[in-house]
Amino acid sequence: MTDNANRILCLVTDAFGGHGGIAKFNRDFLRTISNYPSCSEVIAFPRLRSHQSKEILPSRLRYVDQAINSKPRYIATVLLNTLRNRRFGLIVCGHINLLPIAWMLSIITRAPLMLIIHGIDAWLPTKSTFVNHLARKPSIFLAVSEVSKERFVLWSKADSKKGYVLPNCVDLTGFSPSPKNPMLVERYRLKDKIVLMTLGRLVSQDRYKGFDETLEVLPELLKDISNVVYLICGDGEDRSRLEAKACSLGVADRVVFSGLVNESEKGAHYNLADVFVMPSRGEGFGIVLLEAMACGIPVVASKLDGGREALLDGQLGVLVDPRDRTDVRRGILEALKRPRQIPDGLEYFSAMKFQQRVHNILDRAMSVSA
Repeated sequence: MTDNANRILCLVTDAFGGHGGIAKFNRDFLRTISNYPSCSEVIAFPRLRSHQSKEILPSRLRYVDQAINSKPRYIATVLLNTLRNRRFGLIVCGHINLLPIAWMLSIITRAPLMLIIHGIDAWLPTKSTFVNHLARKPSIFLAVSEVSKERFVLWSKADSKKGYVLPNCVDLTGFSPSPKNPMLVERYRLKDKIVLMTLGRLVSQDRYKGFDETLEVLPELLKDISNVVYLICGDGEDRSRLEAKACSLGVADRVVFSGLVNESEKGAHYNLADVFVMPSRGEGFGIVLLEAMACGIPVVASKLDGGREALLDGQLGVLVDPRDRTDVRRGILEALKRPRQIPDGLEYFSAMKFQQRVHNILDRAMSVSA
């Protein structure tokens, strides 16, 4: 590790010690660029952390997390560390809201700037005029789906030729089919039940994920399947609203809220489901869809957003229009007829494929002038 010019500096919202799809993507991305043969060192600065992580970090990754949860300290820490050694081959901006400081670092280091966009956060102009102005500055940008790339280009006027689609990946060894865990079945009172499941954050800004759409179709589904139950995995400030909605729809006794599910227990929770349902309206991709499929669970996703691409345009699961309750109901009933098995073609999203894609992109990015 002698060539300082081959170092990569990354600004991320969260990664190790974070929850959710973006944190998962960032962990996979950091591990993968740390394995890039031409990279001598990766220095990552997370902006947030929700819990202490026990994961072992890659040997070439320096994870500087002393300034989390404080914007002024974060900016100061990033600048001080960068000014000590300005030789970097690439600056990676892991979220559009971090663009101002990432752009500043690319000026200081004279390294090319790569922007990563995930989903609805970059589908429309941000609240910051300055961030919107900078959206065209990166030398290269990655999007987790084609729909995210197209919508970003539409408003930002960024050069589409500078953009690459890098879909999320799934650990096909970490998630696998298994019988329903008896302890969890008892905990959630799921014995002899047909279980629909959605996993995600229960927060007001994520109401596009499909919880409401699934709740709204539940009364009609009960006419078809008398023992159906909807298991909602995740937690957040929007939970009380969803609980009240279940009551108003008369299905409170058919909805189970698990609360926050730890990463180590996700596989067991997926395997409780007979169908994983996420009829979302603004999902950039939907890593949970891949994880559910890796557990052999039939999935229902939206044809309107990145979920379509996670299902390879319907090759891996059932696509529905979340605006149409009849179609959501049809999709769930169709998925329930499918066998519990890993769908052919899921290896397209394997960790190995992800690494190949990232390394190919880095070959181009590290040769680009700032």
